[in-house]
Amino acid sequence: MEAKIGKFFESVGDFFTGGDQIPWCEPDIIAGCEREVADAEKGSSDELKSQCIMRLSWALVHSKRAEDVQRGIAMLEASLAGSGSNPLQARENLYLLAVGYYRSGDYSRSRQLVEHCLEVAPDWRQALTLKKVIEDKIKKDGAIGIGIAATAVGVLAGGVAAAVAAARKK
Repeated sequence: MEAKIGKFFESVGDFFTGGDQIPWCEPDIIAGCEREVADAEKGSSDELKSQCIMRLSWALVHSKRAEDVQRGIAMLEASLAGSGSNPLQARENLYLLAVGYYRSGDYSRSRQLVEHCLEVAPDWRQALTLKKVIEDKIKKDGAIGIGIAATAVGVLAGGVAAAVAAARKK
C-alpha cells in the first residue's frame, strides 16, 4: 500500500515538475567536450573534429541551461546543413535537434523533427521514446492550461455573483 501511495505522489510530482526520461548533462561535461573540440581543431582529422563537435552538441542540448541548449541547436542546424552525404549523421543531428527544441519548449518543432527521424528509422527506440515524452508534455500542458482557464472562469463567475448579490442588498 505504501509503495502505491509513494508511486502516486511521485507521478503527481513528475506531472508538475515535468519529469521525463531524457538525460541531463552537467556543466563540467560540457567544458570537457569544449576542450576536446578545441584540441581537435589543432590539426586532427575532419572525422575526429566531427565526432568531437557531435559530442559537444549532445552535451549542449541536454544541458539545464537555456543558453547552452540554444548554442547546441545552432551548432546542430549548421552541422545538418553540411551533413548531406552521411544519412546516419543527419538522422542523429535531427534527433538531437528534436531534443534541443524539446528542452527549449518548442514542442511542435520537436515533434516535427522526431517524426522525420521516425520516417527514416521507424523502429528507433530513442526517437519513439522522445516522441512519447513530447506528446505527454503537450497533453500535460494542455491539461494545466484548461485547469487555469477553468479556475479563472470560476473566480470571475464568483466575483460577478458577489457583485450581483451586493447590488441586490442595496
